[in-house]
Amino acid sequence: MKNARILRCLVCLSAVCGLLAGPSRPVAADVRLPGFFNDHMVIQQQMPVRIHGWAEVGEAVTVTIGDASAQTVTPESGRWDVELPAMTASFDPITIAVKGSNTLTINDVLVGEVWLCSGQSNMEWTVARSSNAPEEIAAASYPTIRHIKIGRQPSTRPLDDVSAAWQICSPETVANFTACGYFMARKLQAELNVPIGLINSSWGGTRVEPWTPPVGFADVPALQDISTSVSNRTPGTPGYQSRMTAHLTATENWLAATRQALESGTDAPPQPAFPAELTPFKSHQDPTMLYNGMIHALVGYPIRGAIWYQGESNHNEGMLYFEKKKALINGWRQLWGQGEFPFYFVQIAPFQYGNEDPTILARFWEAQAAVQQLPHTGMVVINDIATINDIHPPNKQDVGLRLANLALHNDYGKTDVVCQSPQLKSVQPENGSLKVTFSETAGGLKTRDGQAPSHFEVVGPGSGGFQAATATIDGDSVILTSDKVMQPTAFRFAWHKTAEPNLSGGTGLPVGAVRGGEMPEFADLLPIKDQYRLVYDLDLSKLGRNIAYEQDKTASTGAFDRVAYLLELKTADGTDQRVFASMDAFTSNADQLGIPTAASGFTHQQPVRNLQVFSTVAGVATEAIVPAGNIEFWPHNYGAGNDAKVNGASRTMYDFGDTPSAPVDGYGCMQVHNTARRQTVFAINHWGVGDRADIGIGNSTGAHRDWTFTGNAGTYTEKRLRIYVRSVE
Repeated sequence: MKNARILRCLVCLSAVCGLLAGPSRPVAADVRLPGFFNDHMVIQQQMPVRIHGWAEVGEAVTVTIGDASAQTVTPESGRWDVELPAMTASFDPITIAVKGSNTLTINDVLVGEVWLCSGQSNMEWTVARSSNAPEEIAAASYPTIRHIKIGRQPSTRPLDDVSAAWQICSPETVANFTACGYFMARKLQAELNVPIGLINSSWGGTRVEPWTPPVGFADVPALQDISTSVSNRTPGTPGYQSRMTAHLTATENWLAATRQALESGTDAPPQPAFPAELTPFKSHQDPTMLYNGMIHALVGYPIRGAIWYQGESNHNEGMLYFEKKKALINGWRQLWGQGEFPFYFVQIAPFQYGNEDPTILARFWEAQAAVQQLPHTGMVVINDIATINDIHPPNKQDVGLRLANLALHNDYGKTDVVCQSPQLKSVQPENGSLKVTFSETAGGLKTRDGQAPSHFEVVGPGSGGFQAATATIDGDSVILTSDKVMQPTAFRFAWHKTAEPNLSGGTGLPVGAVRGGEMPEFADLLPIKDQYRLVYDLDLSKLGRNIAYEQDKTASTGAFDRVAYLLELKTADGTDQRVFASMDAFTSNADQLGIPTAASGFTHQQPVRNLQVFSTVAGVATEAIVPAGNIEFWPHNYGAGNDAKVNGASRTMYDFGDTPSAPVDGYGCMQVHNTARRQTVFAINHWGVGDRADIGIGNSTGAHRDWTFTGNAGTYTEKRLRIYVRSVE
């Protein structure tokens, strides 16, 4: 039995050696073309025609298209390539003939415009599932629009070939076409009068990372962790070779030691584990997996450009998504060898996304808009045609039309076509108002419903955060005012996940989510100076069993009707985290507003009224009035059981519905919660242990939302709590 185990290990060792040696070259046979070269295909006009395939090494291959032909001899790699002269678009079918030891013929080939269509489910969404599907399908007699759907196929290594069939657009076939691509193609053909080819390589629910090639990640500094992870899993790279060699050495040493143990009758040492960082990716969501399986084989096939509809699966990443889109676009362009080909994409639609912070999606829209900084890109805004309760808006007709208009304007010389949604140009404070000016308005701004512009908010010193604004159109500008913001300095528009604003340019193209202006410092936003008085100031680096405040003004506080907590933290990487939470007074005793130690003698577990929250921490819901707030202040130990029956709280995890227990001088809890969103506003727990206390803003990403057991206080380089009251005269 032991000898058999050694034999199995030697077999594994041989396999490892084979990996280091690299794959052997596949044996070619007859002349062969890629699996997506077949009848009814469309060739890109006005670009050299690139044809490639495989044959026996040294075999002569001739490719003929009409009167043009090219010859080559198959090199050592087994792959041959030829290039024929560019052709002009035509509705007349042509034939491609490839001759070597055998002859291949492709019939009914058209020359026109070819677009790659990629992304997740909203790009994969078919005509059959779009608005007015029966009518659209019945009318789809466009035999010179052609479509090919690349099959779902993740791969750990780049695939040189994929098989898929081109289809002629007809009422019998169009139901399964990409709807965005089809409606774009229909508009392009009507305007250009040329054949249109659509290469549909999309997969519902996918992230952007699997569509991105290794070279894309490598060229973006912010994504070097992904690049390293990809490189270490790729045989032949320095990282892979070094780590695999080390593992091989460790395995050889283990074999020697195990043989010695076998001979001496002693215990063998444990076998070295295979390095996790060398384990091939498995999921179709892992980086490069869909580029390898569904894009790589297409690289080099001439296209006019690409359209992209994706982001829902990455929507909580903010500006990191901009970095990932740079990797995707620049990576594709570099490998395709066509320079900066057009790349047009759709900004994802407003959607509920459950109880998620409503500004997360707005920050993602901002990241998508930033992609337009890359050359020859354009974005379609669709907040006017969304379906809030359906992540797949069925109106793909307007999406395709807007994509087509970007191409018509930018690539086909139709400069009179308006394709761009209005863009922010300037922000100017003016006598208690804010003037926001846009470009690309196509003759001035308007609203689709004839009402005042909606979804504008402004902020300024002392405003306590963003406040709803009254908006008035003035040509290319919007004038913003608010009776709650005396001197507005910044604004945001459509900054909510379900925002369906009514503002548009002169042609009806909607204005996308945007923000601008001079954002006041956090402390300047707060109504502290005019409305609140300081009661406590505590340096949280001095936490312990006995609390020593830097300032304690309870003796002179007097009567008050509201209480406010300002928690300021600085993380090890220098990030400032701040939250200001104010609420109607839950006690008339100022001594009961601070850290609820056993010596202080107070406990509060109760709802609070008119809770207001403003924070710099992503994900914390900033709200003028929180529908339901709750506090848990006590010096006790506590359990996760929700004995107080706080609505929505868990009985098994520590959150906003815990239960105090003996002893009184125990773990300790000081927490404010936005129970309507099941969110911790801030937490200071277990203060008796100093730098091992629990402190956090927003929900903890650990096991418990309220930061219980995190012991993280020492990770903050700065931490300060100030407590205020609004005095009553």
